Amino acid sequence: MLLEAIKFLIYSLLIVIIAKYVLVGLLRKLAESLNLSAKAVGNIAGLATSVPELLTVSFSAFAGLANASIYNIISSNVINFVQYSASIFVNHNQKILKNMAIRIDIILVVLTILIPIALTIFNIEYVPSIIPAFILLLLLFYYINHNAHVLYLEKQDAKIEEKIEKEKKWVKGKTKLVVKYSLFLLFTSIALYIIGNALSVCLENLGTFFGISQIIIGIALGFITSLPELITFFESQQHYHEAKNVELGVIEATNNLLTSNLLNLFIIQSIGIIIYQFF
Repeated sequence: MLLEAIKFLIYSLLIVIIAKYVLVGLLRKLAESLNLSAKAVGNIAGLATSVPELLTVSFSAFAGLANASIYNIISSNVINFVQYSASIFVNHNQKILKNMAIRIDIILVVLTILIPIALTIFNIEYVPSIIPAFILLLLLFYYINHNAHVLYLEKQDAKIEEKIEKEKKWVKGKTKLVVKYSLFLLFTSIALYIIGNALSVCLENLGTFFGISQIIIGIALGFITSLPELITFFESQQHYHEAKNVELGVIEATNNLLTSNLLNLFIIQSIGIIIYQFF
């Protein structure tokens, strides 16, 4: 079991290193190549950083650890929110949270935490019949997010982005670069998938050996799979701080958080339910 513990530490460090030195850089380069808005970059980051949750939930479900996958999602979403809040306070960006669009996004994030907790408290089973409700809620949340940004941020975002355009040389119209960065991003996601799978196996082995409950396993997996988000939350704000447009950094981090939590709860959890029930 000592070997499993060593593997566990190594795989955890690899996830952090890949997220910090590879994933974040690729996301930034891809965004600059496509000239994407901060909101779009946050959405892409949320998608990329949800890969570890996808693999741990999937493999936990394959292993018959349904409760572990449920608590993995709850833990991940709670930890994501805590990490996001910490990144806001450490970077002294609390005043930007006064923006109504960001406040609405944060309310949606809180709901992605309360919904699974409520399902657990009231002993509502995670069965295939709950998946349509998850999909409808996902669409509703994205509809609210989109309209909040249109109402409160769209014009403001355009002005800030235009200012950055004048201050910084963006890479435009370079199809080869976009393809290259997209492929690298795909390979990075695959690497995270492979390492995360090995990590989940180690944790399950340790849990079995020491008699650890599925709840503890799920919470531990939540801590591990939230490491990429921690790095992207801080990086997004630091990146725009250098360009003296910190509000865009908060917008990017907030959409990263929201997208990650929505995918975790409504899409990845649904995949876990399907795997557990039919495989």
